[in-house]
Amino acid sequence: QVQLVESGGGLVQAGDSLRLSCAASGRTFSTHGMGWFRQAPGKEREFVAAISWSGGRTNYADSVKGRFTLSRDNAKNTVYLQMNSLKPEDTAVYYCAVRKYYGLGSGVDEYEYWGQGTQVTVSS
Repeated sequence: QVQLVESGGGLVQAGDSLRLSCAASGRTFSTHGMGWFRQAPGKEREFVAAISWSGGRTNYADSVKGRFTLSRDNAKNTVYLQMNSLKPEDTAVYYCAVRKYYGLGSGVDEYEYWGQGTQVTVSS
């Protein structure tokens, strides 16, 4: 009932910036937060960041803290992930998802309605 579409990925050089967008559509009535995850080849999906419905609270993984910034525009049903100072280690498919319940936790099973992902590749 909820569709998420990620966009904004691409191929960039180390130190560059990208802004990912996650647009939600469908019958969305949740007031819970949204999150971003990423998955590199051969690795488990890992938590990147989460943001509350109001945008007033965020949670960032240590690996991206200080470099990535979450924001959202509820009028557009869209959440943004601004990624600065990108590193080759950031290379992955990035997914957005809706939280199942209150909180900003990092567990994959705390989220639902996953998008199809957008590829981010950072060259050294």
